[in-house]
Amino acid sequence: MRSRADARIRHPRHERRGEARLPAAVATLIAIALYVALPQQLLVAPRYVLPALELLLLVPLIAINPKRLTRQTRTFRVLSLALVLLIAGGNLTALGILVHELVHAEVQDGASLLVAALQVWLTNIIAFGLAYWELDRGGPVARTQSSRGELPLADFRFSQDENDDAVEEVADGASKACDWVPTLVDYLYISVTNSTAFSPTDTMPLSTRAKILMSVESVAALLTSLLVIARAVSILH
Repeated sequence: MRSRADARIRHPRHERRGEARLPAAVATLIAIALYVALPQQLLVAPRYVLPALELLLLVPLIAINPKRLTRQTRTFRVLSLALVLLIAGGNLTALGILVHELVHAEVQDGASLLVAALQVWLTNIIAFGLAYWELDRGGPVARTQSSRGELPLADFRFSQDENDDAVEEVADGASKACDWVPTLVDYLYISVTNSTAFSPTDTMPLSTRAKILMSVESVAALLTSLLVIARAVSILH
């Protein structure tokens, strides 16, 4: 276990090592797999078209930064944002079709709808978590490779950003004390809490785009929870 004395030198900003590539790649592959497993009636194109496009975008991103996210070019930025947009767009479209099927179609297989609703909900968490991760403070590369004075305005305010005046064991892990920066896990946590509480919890959106994204995610999660799951359960009974 790391001691408090290590707190000031344990974050990747200090060595400009960059955030690890693996977590984001795994999250993306899980989202792709969840989409592939959706029922055919929820897809607007042949099953493997959208996943193939997403994989085509993921491969060059891994090639540019295979182990750690330390290089950022204009092409890298466009590809990474396009990948997140495809994942989120495909999933929201599937949610829209699912709601339409439940409202206007004669649905008999409630069990498959429950599974599909869970798949859409999980993909929603991953997609928006990746979106927050890509946008906040210039993205994962900028957050570790640029000085704080060069970073764009933050989209989110984390607890660590304001804990420097707390008791020592808390303040030693604050952004001002140890140069802490959020990683993918922190943004996925925002996405999970926003999809379950339908509102921010300990991390506050600051920018207009962050508030819009969180609103869209909350509404999508609410539709999944209240309409889709409730309707599917009623079919089961």
